Amino acid sequence: MRKVIAAINMTLDGVCDHTVGIVDENLHYHYSDLVNNAEVMLYGKTTYQLMQFWQTLLTNPSDQKSMNDFAFAINKLEKIVFSNTIKDTGWDTAKIANRPLEETVLELKKQSGKDILIGSRSLIIQLLNSNLIDEFQICIHPMIEGKGLRLFDQIKNRIIFKLIKTKTLNSGVTIMYYEPTSEETTNR
Repeated sequence: MRKVIAAINMTLDGVCDHTVGIVDENLHYHYSDLVNNAEVMLYGKTTYQLMQFWQTLLTNPSDQKSMNDFAFAINKLEKIVFSNTIKDTGWDTAKIANRPLEETVLELKKQSGKDILIGSRSLIIQLLNSNLIDEFQICIHPMIEGKGLRLFDQIKNRIIFKLIKTKTLNSGVTIMYYEPTSEETTNR
């Protein structure tokens, strides 16, 4: 059975806006490795539209190898976009979801293959609330943004995780790898 991995960047104050953080080649390589070990990535509309930036590097490469490597990795990964307004993904390896999120995830988990990545805050929240996340990777940036979209403001129930490993990059960015425990979540 495939594993559902939620991976997201977050500042110390919980801001998970994809436009903030300490971005360097080590972060690009970290995410390239993650993407190369997955088979499909699920996106919401906003994050998907931000990720389309990486297509530009396929025809107009950056002077940074790490950015180009990530662009190549994300390009070959299958992408499923959950949106009611996007009609054409504009990316050969992306398609619009034709079923609800939970149903799609449950079907993908049954299939054999590499991991399923979730990279959009809205999808992560829905899947956390449905207990469908097998691993949670929070990439914590050592900064306080002060404003912006908070990661955990719409969680319905307490969810307890076990820290399984950490990884610290030269920039001070720390990736925390968590698995949900077998303890029941509790209503608040």
